[in-house]
Amino acid sequence: MTPSTFRGRPGPGRSHISVRVAHTVLGGAAGLVWLVLPTVPTGAGSDLAGPGPRAVAQEPEEDETATADLVLPLVAVGTAGALAAYGYVRRTRRARTPAVPARPAPGPAAPPPLAELEERCRRALIAADDSVRTSEEELGWAREQVGDEAVEPFARAVAEAREELTAAFRIRQRYDEGVPADPAERRHALAGIVGRCAEAGRRLDAETAAFDALRALEGDGLPRALEVAEGRFRELAGRTVTAESTLADLAARFPPSTRNPVTGYTEQAKDRLVFATTRLNQARQSADLGAPARAAAHLRAAESAIAQAAVFLDALHRLGTALAEAAALVPDALTEAAEVGSDTASAEDAVDVPVGEVRARLLRLELVLTAVGEERAGGAYDPLDALRRIVRGVVPLGGGEDGVLGAAARLVAQESVADADAFVATHRGAVGAQARTRLAEARRLLGTGPEGRTDAEELARQARHLAEQDVRVHGHPLAGTDAPGSGQGGAHVGGVLLDDAPDDTPASFGGPAGRGRRTSAA
Repeated sequence: MTPSTFRGRPGPGRSHISVRVAHTVLGGAAGLVWLVLPTVPTGAGSDLAGPGPRAVAQEPEEDETATADLVLPLVAVGTAGALAAYGYVRRTRRARTPAVPARPAPGPAAPPPLAELEERCRRALIAADDSVRTSEEELGWAREQVGDEAVEPFARAVAEAREELTAAFRIRQRYDEGVPADPAERRHALAGIVGRCAEAGRRLDAETAAFDALRALEGDGLPRALEVAEGRFRELAGRTVTAESTLADLAARFPPSTRNPVTGYTEQAKDRLVFATTRLNQARQSADLGAPARAAAHLRAAESAIAQAAVFLDALHRLGTALAEAAALVPDALTEAAEVGSDTASAEDAVDVPVGEVRARLLRLELVLTAVGEERAGGAYDPLDALRRIVRGVVPLGGGEDGVLGAAARLVAQESVADADAFVATHRGAVGAQARTRLAEARRLLGTGPEGRTDAEELARQARHLAEQDVRVHGHPLAGTDAPGSGQGGAHVGGVLLDDAPDDTPASFGGPAGRGRRTSAA
């Protein structure tokens, strides 16, 4: 039997059998020719021999003729046999050799899945928004350090980056609304978003070297920058006491629901200031030890924490002011809204809306006005919420653009946008792209005039809600690892420290490529 190792494999001589057959045929033909050539002249000569010179003279010619007559057919037969053998060999080899399919020409690479493009877009929007926000913060510190004129080129760079980012958010908002609908065009829209975010980052990165030279935090500019930061820190530490007084006043005048947007803001402001205290001290120590890079990193982290503490305290103050203004506007807003309803009822046939729909809108407005009036009569109520409901009741009837109602709509929209922006700014380490997109669209609509105020207010409220969800899902990034009361966890949630950089590197002026470029503070 054939051993299993060699089973199915050709024997050592099998591949050359056809070649040997061809060689044998050719050799036989050649041997036949060789045998004929010597015998033909001898036979011919014996048959033609005879006396006389004429017979002897003709013998060579007759031998040559007889030889040629015999050789030529044999050569032809041998050649034909050789050609037949060669053809047989080629056909056999082709039959035994497996056919190799032709390799198809490489086509264009398949586009990435739509989900992958959307994720890339989401990351680009978050990174660009964080970069612009951080750059705006540090630009403010530079302005206090060296003056307005010196920072003008960098202010232009930040403004241009903001424009690119706003356009990217606008495309994303329309994308979320289903525009465009064609799959290929949606891919193109996502690519456009990523491209605009990249351009915003490049615009900022182009100025980082010059901006670093302007601030000179690792050189002569450090003492002045420390002085500015410490002065701002002392001011905010004093404002925390005022903030607590503001909250107490709001609690006495308005229901608890009015304070929901700023719940915990005083504590978070203090948390950022605790973190800033530690980093300011470390900056001083590093400077004394001759480590300017570490001193600059510590200072930058302190500046960002101080800026966020200011956002928390400003939000408290702004809410108190807005509630007071709203309370003053509510009585006149009620009167003006009632007049709008009366005018619409008297001319309902002239409105380009079915009569039934007009009456339904009038009924909704009447219910809102009745409810707000009862709340006012009952004592403490939320004047901002009252104005919001009044404006929403009047807008479908064509009112709310001018007069008291216009002022009410503007106040409500501005407060909602500012509230959402403050929350995103101080929690940007955890807030995702959807909340930022809604906020950016709310900002844009707020600048379009009276026609966009209601939509801006609604989108801002959506942005705040989405941002709160993101923070809850994100949780505390350093739970159980950072020292209690260090402010480290809040600094990460606020984006003061970069989660994707080693050793608690602080964010800095520049695009995504350069935000964490400096030596870490550890």
